[in-house]
Amino acid sequence: MDKIVYPELSYKIMGIVFDVHNHLGTNYQEKYYQKAIEIELKQQELKYEKEKLIRLRYKDEDIGRYFVDFVIESKIVLETKHVEFFKIKDYQQVMSYLHRLHLKLAILVNFHTSRLLYKRILNSNISL
Repeated sequence: MDKIVYPELSYKIMGIVFDVHNHLGTNYQEKYYQKAIEIELKQQELKYEKEKLIRLRYKDEDIGRYFVDFVIESKIVLETKHVEFFKIKDYQQVMSYLHRLHLKLAILVNFHTSRLLYKRILNSNISL
């Protein structure tokens, strides 16, 4: 049996996303779910960075940038979606965040469906 990574923190985060999903339902844009999550993170006094900037570099030159929805307690990436279903590119996106940030765990959530969909994604290159 695999050990759960950051069990207490990940359970708190899952409680937050389930609470947001239960209150808002499925009919809103992604940004509204993010705003609700941010309210809950503040209320639960969890440290977080919203829309954390990651610069993509090639040979010491900036070639692009992207933003991570949330990095919570400097440990877990939380990426929100409002799509019909997860696609391979969603997993690849989250894995690139984990690699660039040198973090072990991401939680990918989808608010589009009546039953909240989520995936825990581990970066196997990082040990705890």
